[in-house]
Amino acid sequence: MSAWLIGLPLIVGAAALAPLAARRLHRGAVVLAVIGVLLLGGAVVLLLAAAAAGPASAAATGAAAGATGTGGSTGALIGAGIAVAGSSIGAGIAVAYTGAAALAIMSERPELFGRAMVIVGLAEGIAIYGLVVGIILIGKA
Repeated sequence: MSAWLIGLPLIVGAAALAPLAARRLHRGAVVLAVIGVLLLGGAVVLLLAAAAAGPASAAATGAAAGATGTGGSTGALIGAGIAVAGSSIGAGIAVAYTGAAALAIMSERPELFGRAMVIVGLAEGIAIYGLVVGIILIGKA
């Protein structure tokens, strides 16, 4: 578990800085490919470190979690957070594209307002699905 806690922020930081590095160096495709390979290698190393920990380490972690009073619900709560955050980000991206397209089509043919709003509403539904999954996970915790 400690390998993930150490390595995950490094991977997220490298993924966030990759587009900035690509813009600065003017060799975007090559830089992104190298960063992608490095991130993949780091993820494989973290996966191997977590797999090498074995079940004894997981049992000790579970016992420690039970002693602190969390009841082992940390994974469910993290999963709920990831589900809600991921679906909200995805819905935001989807609404951005569908909303822009809806405004473009309504500027030319205003009678298509209803159809365009249905498509935008479907994109917003992605966030609701993530919220439902998050609520289910919290209920199981």
